[in-house]
Amino acid sequence: MKTSKDIFWHVNFAHRGLHDKKNGIPENSLTAFKKAVEAGYGAELDVQLSKDGQVVVFHDDNLKRVCGVDKRVDAFTYEELKNMRLFDTDETIPLFSEVLEEFGKGTGPLIVELKTGPRNNELCEKTYAFLKEYKGQYCIESFNPMIVRWFMKNAPDIFRGQLAAGYKDYRPTYPALLAYLLSHCSFSFLNKPDFIAYQNVERPRYVHRLRKKGVMLFAWTSKVPDVDQKLNDAVIFEKYRPELKY
Repeated sequence: MKTSKDIFWHVNFAHRGLHDKKNGIPENSLTAFKKAVEAGYGAELDVQLSKDGQVVVFHDDNLKRVCGVDKRVDAFTYEELKNMRLFDTDETIPLFSEVLEEFGKGTGPLIVELKTGPRNNELCEKTYAFLKEYKGQYCIESFNPMIVRWFMKNAPDIFRGQLAAGYKDYRPTYPALLAYLLSHCSFSFLNKPDFIAYQNVERPRYVHRLRKKGVMLFAWTSKVPDVDQKLNDAVIFEKYRPELKY
C-alpha cells in the first residue's frame, strides 16, 4: 500500500539531523540524529556507498570539507572511513543501519536522499533492502531523476521525491539546456514523484502546476524561520528550532 502523504504533511525535517557545529554536533552524525529524535522532529539524511559496498550516511562526494581528506568517500572501505572524524570531533561516519536503528526509537519520519555516484543501482538496491526491514516512517528522494525512477519501477509503494534547485545552481555543472530541464523538474514524466523537494527560491510554473495536481512541495533548506508555509507542504530546516508541525 502506498504511503499516505498525511505522514509528511506540514512536518519540519531537521536537515542532516539536528546538528550544531559550534557545540560539537556535526551534520549526519549519530548524535545529530539522536538530538532530532529527542526533539521529536523528522530528519533528512544522505546515503552513499563505501568502496566495499556499505551504505554510509554522508553528504559530500569528497571527504575534504568534513573529514579533511581530499578523496572521494567511495575510495575507502567502511573500516577505513570509520576511523575518520567529522569536523575534528569524536563523531564518525555512521552506517545507514545505525541511523535507522536510532531513529526507529522516535516518531518523526525520515527523508532518505540517495546521492548520485558510479554505482547507482547498487545503492538503490541496498538502501531499499534496509528500508524494507525498517518499521518507521520514511520517504526517499534524489537529485538524479533515474534514481527516483528506479524506486518508481522497483518499489512503487515507497513515497518518492524529486530534489531540484534553481537554474543558477545547475548551470556551473551542466549545459544550459540540461540545467533548465532539471531546474524545471521536466523529467517528472519519467519517475512520477509524489513530492518535489525544491530549493528555497522562486519555483518554476511547472512545479506549481504539479502541486495543483496533487504532488507535494517540500522546501530545502530553510535556515531562518522565513519560509512561506502556504507555499510548502513540508520544510527541511537547519540553524533554528521550528515547531514540530506547522
